[in-house]
Amino acid sequence: MTPPVRIAQISCGPDYAGVQAEINAAAHEVNGEIFFPDITLKDIRRDFDAFGLDVKSPDLKLAIARAMALVEGRVEADAVFIATCFRCAEAAIVRNELRRYINENSKLPVVSYSFTERTTAGTLLTRMEALTTIARRRALLARETQSGITLGIDSGSATTKAIVMKDDKIIGTGWQPTTEVMKSAQDVIDHALSEAGITLKEVQAIGTTGYGRFLVGKEIKADLIQEELTVNSKGAVYLADKQHGPATVIDIGGMDNKAIAVMDGIPGTFTMGGICAGASGRFLEMTAKRLGVDITELGPLAMKGFGGTVPMNSYCIVFGTQSLVNALAAGSTREDVAAAACHSVAEQVFEQQLQEVDIKEPVIMVGGTSLIEGLVHAMGELLQTKIVVPHHSQYIGSVGSALLASGFIKDE
Repeated sequence: MTPPVRIAQISCGPDYAGVQAEINAAAHEVNGEIFFPDITLKDIRRDFDAFGLDVKSPDLKLAIARAMALVEGRVEADAVFIATCFRCAEAAIVRNELRRYINENSKLPVVSYSFTERTTAGTLLTRMEALTTIARRRALLARETQSGITLGIDSGSATTKAIVMKDDKIIGTGWQPTTEVMKSAQDVIDHALSEAGITLKEVQAIGTTGYGRFLVGKEIKADLIQEELTVNSKGAVYLADKQHGPATVIDIGGMDNKAIAVMDGIPGTFTMGGICAGASGRFLEMTAKRLGVDITELGPLAMKGFGGTVPMNSYCIVFGTQSLVNALAAGSTREDVAAAACHSVAEQVFEQQLQEVDIKEPVIMVGGTSLIEGLVHAMGELLQTKIVVPHHSQYIGSVGSALLASGFIKDE
């Protein structure tokens, strides 16, 4: 039996908030084992002074000392999980600084989490799954080419995608909105196989990802069932031909967003979620519907407008929609409203998530929203850089799954 990944927890407040049991359960589900680094009071006093970050909370002082013990090798671990309450500004600063400190001074994979009294179980599990994958499967994540015939399925919240790859080339694709999870998956698989001109029996390995990965993976007997963070980052740098050196991957999804700092094809730090669906692709879908255009037309429409004069609130999808209605009623053009909506989503992703990763060029945007030209333009303006959108960017999860699945092909 594979030994559990030892995850050092550095935190402030999960016991008081009542979420520690959920953290332990999420780690256990992915064969991880949470532990708290043992240190002395003398260590706390010395390390707190040495770190140089003046905080008042005793729990945060303990967190700093534990982080330094891990970096200096006084405590051994396979991975690090940093968790603090989202309401505390002091904790947010410490969480971000410790994440950066551990990432820059050790090879330990680290993920941070800002919790409420009730965690979002799905995103917590995804973080733990990604953390243990990076710790356990570095050799797999380091794959740079695909070989044989593999199939990748991304069962997402909004759309389901499939890719067939053969010897490092994409030979078949399938895409459709997600309705019934299994039916949507089967439809895109059939389309991809038909386009590739092969049968399912010829496929040598299968990988699944996305919200429906477990259901689809179990049904089609997938060789690899993997969360989106590692799969999407791998697929992004593969398609953008940026597998060596640093990169930043941004995936603004239908219901949540992901920002991933990647080094040599392997995720370093990452964040996912968002305060509200107003900062996601769902808000842009609602904007397109309100403007009377297809979502594919929203990007070009936004590129013709100027959103600076249109007040937009996409922190909340309800208030964001209200802003749309008010702006149109006040005489704003559809072009200006489209531009304002794209800028608002990009701004929320920048403020809520991109502050928690170290942004390094190239910045690669993936997922279906990467095809919305106005959103890509708005993100580029905020980051003051040219955004890379690789070909097949909307199939990123499927590509990553197919690529990594080739590591499971058995030798004849």
